[in-house]
Amino acid sequence: MNPRPDTSTATTPLIEGGHDFASLTNLVCGLVERRAPLWWRLSFAIAATLATIGGLLTIYVISTGIGVWGMNSPVAWAFDITNFVFWVGIGHAGTLISAILFLFRQKWRSSLNRFAEAMTLFAVACAGMYVTIHLGRAWLFWYLVPASSGNHLYPNFRSALSWDFAAVATYATVSTLFWYYGLIPDLASVRDRASGRARRTIYGLLALGWRGSGRHWHNYETGYLTLAALATPLVVSVHTIVSYDFATSVIPGWHSTIFPPYFVNGAILSGLSMAITLMVPARFLCGLKDLITTRHLENMCMLILATSLLLGYGYLIEPLNAWYGGDAYERFVFRDRTSGPYAWCFWTMVACNIVVPQLFWFRRFRTTPRAMFVIAILVNVGMWFERFVIVVTSLSRDYLPSSWEMFYPTWVDLGLLAGGFGLFATPFLLFIRFVPIVALSEVKAMLPQADPRSDAASESEPGREVAESSPVVPAGPLYGAMARLRGPGELSAAVERMRAAGYRRIDTCSPFPVQGIAEALGLGRSKVTYCALAGGIFGLGFAYLVQWFQSAVAYRLITGGKPINSPELFTPITFETTILYAAFGAVGGMLLLNGLPRLYHPVFRGRSFARVCDDGFFLVVEARDAKFDPLRTPAQLASAGGTEIELLGR
Repeated sequence: MNPRPDTSTATTPLIEGGHDFASLTNLVCGLVERRAPLWWRLSFAIAATLATIGGLLTIYVISTGIGVWGMNSPVAWAFDITNFVFWVGIGHAGTLISAILFLFRQKWRSSLNRFAEAMTLFAVACAGMYVTIHLGRAWLFWYLVPASSGNHLYPNFRSALSWDFAAVATYATVSTLFWYYGLIPDLASVRDRASGRARRTIYGLLALGWRGSGRHWHNYETGYLTLAALATPLVVSVHTIVSYDFATSVIPGWHSTIFPPYFVNGAILSGLSMAITLMVPARFLCGLKDLITTRHLENMCMLILATSLLLGYGYLIEPLNAWYGGDAYERFVFRDRTSGPYAWCFWTMVACNIVVPQLFWFRRFRTTPRAMFVIAILVNVGMWFERFVIVVTSLSRDYLPSSWEMFYPTWVDLGLLAGGFGLFATPFLLFIRFVPIVALSEVKAMLPQADPRSDAASESEPGREVAESSPVVPAGPLYGAMARLRGPGELSAAVERMRAAGYRRIDTCSPFPVQGIAEALGLGRSKVTYCALAGGIFGLGFAYLVQWFQSAVAYRLITGGKPINSPELFTPITFETTILYAAFGAVGGMLLLNGLPRLYHPVFRGRSFARVCDDGFFLVVEARDAKFDPLRTPAQLASAGGTEIELLGR
């Protein structure tokens, strides 16, 4: 999806080891095909055990009640909301690396984005678990959905908690679409290499019939760019709306306009740190040092340093706001955080989030995997304590000293905290085991244009194959003729040559989008953006009408003197729903325009087509083309540089 470089030297340092297309596929897909190593089985056993403990404790809390937690009357939010905000923040790195860096054309993201996207999904799942249990009556979770209950009650769309549900649900859905969208070409690679029938069937269904067509890539790239553009404001809005849970209250220490950017920056810092925590051991254990190089990790460390400095600015602004605001309660809350009973939590937060990351000013720490791994873990610890300080210290000391109370976690709190990490690690390990963990199509696009692989057949004299033996004409109606080209440059030249010869119904198949192929094939502007626009317009109107109907017609409830029709308060949910349906439109438009999903296509019959997602570049001329001839067309393909030419039946 990244623009192809003009020269190979522009991107060579990002990939080490002198890999070609085939070796990259063997390296990444081999992790899926080989037997699970010992380290994976031990890690999975530990993670699954923690997840099981978390699941059993979840059942215990739901069946017994949240009184088994250490929360009390003033501290009504404790470990549950602390963990919720922590895990939602972890999920922000996926969108940052995948979407924002993609829009800025940072090619180094291509080796990391699949890690980050998967991390986002599993972190948001953990966050959803905590906030669902926090409801107390978890089975009434569906009350948050804008649908009538048995008592004709509806969500209060003027509440920041309703905005929170819409934001997190939208973020989880769009992140899932973004992750799966990028996986489709690589799932086709695993499908074409699968040896067993069951694996071939499963991965074939998941790949949706992807064949690397030039038309496929044309719409796919537009859809990916659209999703990235949609996800970028979404990542900012999600933690902004999460911060509204606190900022819209009147609790000292919460009621602050700095919370939205403060929360977003902290979320990015925690997400980047968790990404480093996972990538450092994974690149070593999975043998990915050539793809995830120290340059990739160093760039991540510099982002951590930058966000740490921004977070430090936020920490500095808090006491200044309390001092210059003239609010005695705000001043007391800050003094209590720094010198009260929870002061050790505050200073742990400052040390881990602000002081420790300053080590990344020194290149030695930015390029030493062990050092950055330890620093990233400390930052994760600090970010968890930041959420704990915000949630607990503000509630434990409110306006009335007579209601002050300390919070102490119970064994159930600690068990659910550990269970959350198990719930996160278990699907992540399954992801490593069964899904390509590096975006092959993007990484291959960064290699030099010509495939360095030596291929004797490719170097044969053009036309020799047809001269020696004409392709066998299959029985029944013909679909067309297919020829293999040496590389992307030769494929582009062959397309131009066949177009100059008068052929119009031609297509290409390649493992990644080849620069200039869409123009050579005569493809116009992709209509995926129009599908996304239509989906966004529908989502905008639908969301606003639902909120207006339920608030002004079906359940006229005046909340805090706010008007029945509250456009300002309807904006957050309207925005989230607009993004959600626009993402649906982009993905659905790409599938519709590409004719996917499709279980069968005639090109699948090609003898060497299984290499199309590996290192194969193919040119296909359809039989319905006016100039197609079973004898002349293969000869023209050969003269254009094609080899392994064959006629395909329907």
